[in-house]
Amino acid sequence: MELTSTSIADGADIALRYAEGNSGGENVTPQLSWSGAPDGTMSFAITIFDPDAPTGSGWWHWVAADIPASVTEIGEGAGAPAGAREAENDFGYVGYGGACPPPGPAHHYIHTVHALSVESLEAPADASSAVLRMHIMANSLDQASITGTFAQPDQ
Repeated sequence: MELTSTSIADGADIALRYAEGNSGGENVTPQLSWSGAPDGTMSFAITIFDPDAPTGSGWWHWVAADIPASVTEIGEGAGAPAGAREAENDFGYVGYGGACPPPGPAHHYIHTVHALSVESLEAPADASSAVLRMHIMANSLDQASITGTFAQPDQ
């Protein structure tokens, strides 16, 4: 699989507009498109993870699943497509939460699309992010990632 974006270049800095409001950003979802899903793909999921967050377990910025197999792009600012389910992110709200590291060195933000072997995850409707991610990993056929970096703007 391959993941591309007109919003984020792999290994490059993430623009402020994609950052969370607490970082001075607009919390705009980045454009993501993917291709090369393996045979048997029935749906997709998207996760965004910051492994550098000082929590001991990183920070989950977005977990969206049950994205229909016919969808191969998320437009900039569009959020999850109709029919998708989203879990509460580590900010405490459902949906996309942009980059928002503490002051200091830049953090890495891993944007991943997962090709899934099921049309819909068999997780409870109110499943936590951790439970939804477990179901994503258990049903993953393939995945592709782009990693961007972000540091707090100079104050």
